[in-house]
Amino acid sequence: MALPNIFTKEVTDKIIQRINGLKAADRPLWGKMSPAQMLAHCCVTYEMLYEEGKHPAPNFFMKLILKTFIKKIVTNEAPYKHNSQTAPAFLIVDERNFEAEKNRLIGFINKTQQLGGGHFDGKVSHSFGPLNTTEWNNMFYKHLDHHLRQFGQ
Repeated sequence: MALPNIFTKEVTDKIIQRINGLKAADRPLWGKMSPAQMLAHCCVTYEMLYEEGKHPAPNFFMKLILKTFIKKIVTNEAPYKHNSQTAPAFLIVDERNFEAEKNRLIGFINKTQQLGGGHFDGKVSHSFGPLNTTEWNNMFYKHLDHHLRQFGQ
């Protein structure tokens, strides 16, 4: 079953509607992050894409490990398991401003949708090397969906 296409306005608008349904005081159904931390966590994927130098690229050995063992989990259509381990760059342990993180994430999602799937076909991922449009879509959509479900959205 194909995941919804995050590059379409309709799907992006639904994701943003779900984000806007979050409240700063919401409690997760699993995991330990606050809503603000979760939003900041979801922004990391986009920071790696749009904010050059913010997150150092993995070294050759780590990239080989990521491509060999993690890429398929991240880019396939199977949902993430609850409480899955995350990469260190995605760990958000400090408190964040809920509204600022929400607005930042929505901005990243809108930018990605406006660039469109064609922009991403063959684009090199920070961690996994070149990905096709479907792999980018699955990575973006699946991650957002997983964490919005974490907070009942």
